[in-house]
Amino acid sequence: MSAINEEGEGLSSPRRPTHSPTLLRKGIPGERKPLKEKLITYYEQLFKGEDPSQGNPRFWEEFFLLKVNIQYFQTTMSEMKTWELISLKKSLSLLFVQCCTTLQLDDNVIRNINALQTLCVLLRSTFDKKLSDSSFDVIDVVIGFDSAECQMRNLVEALNKFLVHDYPASLKNLCLRLLLVMLTAMDNISQNMLLEYVMMNSVFETIMHLLSVPDLRDQHGYDAVVVLTLLVNYRKYEAANPYVIKLSVLDDEIALHGLGSVVSSVLTEYNKKYVPPTEEPVGIFGHISSFVSNMLVPVDTSQTRVKIDMAVLLVLYEAIHLNRNFITVLTHTKSLSNPVTPTTPNPAIDRSLPLPSSPTTPAGKQPTGLPQPTNLLGTFFTFSSIILQNIKDDSSVTHARLCLVIITCIVEDQFANSFLHDPNMTFPVTLHRASLLHRKPTKDGLSHVRPLACSLLDLMVEFMISHMAKNFKLDLYRKCLGVVHRMLCYQKRCKIRLNYNWKELWVGLLNLLKFFAASEEHLLPKLNIFAVAIEVVKIFNLFITYGDTFLPNPSTYDELYYELIRMQKIFEDVHSMAKRYSSPDAHSEFHSSASQLAANLVNVRSISAHFHPRINAWSASHHVTSITPEQVYTHV
Repeated sequence: MSAINEEGEGLSSPRRPTHSPTLLRKGIPGERKPLKEKLITYYEQLFKGEDPSQGNPRFWEEFFLLKVNIQYFQTTMSEMKTWELISLKKSLSLLFVQCCTTLQLDDNVIRNINALQTLCVLLRSTFDKKLSDSSFDVIDVVIGFDSAECQMRNLVEALNKFLVHDYPASLKNLCLRLLLVMLTAMDNISQNMLLEYVMMNSVFETIMHLLSVPDLRDQHGYDAVVVLTLLVNYRKYEAANPYVIKLSVLDDEIALHGLGSVVSSVLTEYNKKYVPPTEEPVGIFGHISSFVSNMLVPVDTSQTRVKIDMAVLLVLYEAIHLNRNFITVLTHTKSLSNPVTPTTPNPAIDRSLPLPSSPTTPAGKQPTGLPQPTNLLGTFFTFSSIILQNIKDDSSVTHARLCLVIITCIVEDQFANSFLHDPNMTFPVTLHRASLLHRKPTKDGLSHVRPLACSLLDLMVEFMISHMAKNFKLDLYRKCLGVVHRMLCYQKRCKIRLNYNWKELWVGLLNLLKFFAASEEHLLPKLNIFAVAIEVVKIFNLFITYGDTFLPNPSTYDELYYELIRMQKIFEDVHSMAKRYSSPDAHSEFHSSASQLAANLVNVRSISAHFHPRINAWSASHHVTSITPEQVYTHV
């Protein structure tokens, strides 16, 4: 993640034309003399190791009234050799100290803006030189270890002052920009020792203030959330992170709802802009034609890839994982009005969303049939359906994994589960579905108004049936099945009879077992599919043993037995596969998992063994070759 682009435009507020280092004026006819910018002259003195303020006590007041020449500063720093940069330690630390002094003591907005921009370009340019694998050398060169603690304390105090009190939005934006420059200076945030000073001098309360005030949240909410996300993840598993502690005990309802509002607005913006791929030809000939066309004109998959905002997903995970009070934000019901998307005048991190190749929607106009969910949970489920159907590469797998981890945290919470299953809290949730060969693509994906638990089960089933491929995502499937298992355990424990089409879930689980049996030769050398199959069978055993306590009616329980009897061959094939790998002669690394799977199949196989002879005997006595489901139900 980079807070500034190569030319450094990310540092200034509105984008302005870049000034040339020199101007030309006419002198003697036929001769043109270069006239340098005043600030360039000062930069040159600093880069020569000189102190341009000698003999001029008001020098720095004049210096910070001049607009920062970002391009010249960055170019000069990038062209320096490492030893040259280290030799300028005295000049660079002088510049850093004067920037901090100006921010702390001077209330002139122009000087403060230029001081912040100077700090941004100074830190970014120095970190880009990669003086060493750690940030110690950068701190020593730019600040000096002897004065680093004092100067960083003064700097953070000044940033808090500008962000909390009544200062222009452009100044607040630059304060957040500077924090982002410091936070994103190194690829591994935990190696950035500069952040130790931000740990000692907190900006947490300031960020919460920005999220609590609606006007500030609309202008700076996004960058504030990104800053919070990065700070929470700094060495979170290595040492006591004060931001983790403060977020976990935060009980300020206004601040928590402000955080949820920013997350909801960003996710809603993506949901509105996403347009599903155009409908593909249906039928075998249509798919053959499409295949031949793609051979002649390759499809640009980069255009159909959905890029998401990892920072927003991370802060949503951290808030749910760390703070029990945030669950009330997830369940808060909002009006159907469109939320205001928090923006900054010139965001430090580009969060533009490349859209699929299908036609886009004009700004401010919603796609037909895409109503906005009325709470953060519904919005997140819609967003997750997009992510889970666009798994193309390693980064998209990471995004999908994080979505499933967040959902797991949700279904592990008692209050969230009660809200999901509350029959009086119903919402329409749009779930995007994949275009599969055996079904037409869904044009609008709009579900009926029903409890959110139904939408979540639909989301898990959709993922389950649409990613059975040779490149099998075992980790994602285990998380998906874990979500389903936790929901069923809650329903069983609380005796909740959810009015849901359970057959869709059963068929999806059966098809997954069938896929394992058919793909054994390809999958088993690389993946322990027995671990996933165990999760599937556990879910079936939960239905068999406790289904009468949470299935909506007896007929649904009969349907379960019918599906188990009808698909006897799938269970027998999986059992045979488990037996082969659990035998002493197999010498398989999956011996333990295969043995456990074979043991877990006892219930399902005993049902088939019990009912099949009875059904066959009845068919023979009545001379019926094809028995109907209703006739099977009579035996069940």
